Amino acid sequence: MAKFARSVAIVDDDPSVLKALARLVRTRSFVAKTYQSGPQFLASLSGGLPQYLVVDLQMPEMTGLDLLLDLTRRRIEIPTIIITAHDEVNMRERCKIAGAIAYLLKPVQDKALFAAMEG
Repeated sequence: MAKFARSVAIVDDDPSVLKALARLVRTRSFVAKTYQSGPQFLASLSGGLPQYLVVDLQMPEMTGLDLLLDLTRRRIEIPTIIITAHDEVNMRERCKIAGAIAYLLKPVQDKALFAAMEG
């Protein structure tokens, strides 16, 4: 019986965050694909959808919330976890209303990340 790899797309404009999160999710047998922008991730969608999406809220070209809203407009459903270093008033609520399954502060705690992915 074939076992399918679980996949996570990670979108963040900080290469060190991409590397750290990719390394972390691989410890739980996920296949990690990293992207430095929302548009770069969107361009990859023809290759298939990941099981989860972890996306930084504050990015210069397209915010994580904008990316989530764009996916919703396209009717693409990917369980999405928003991460941020700058917790803003009402932003957690806005992300949840947009469909995020979790809103986590950086540095991302591994227990919180995996709880969101299992929850």
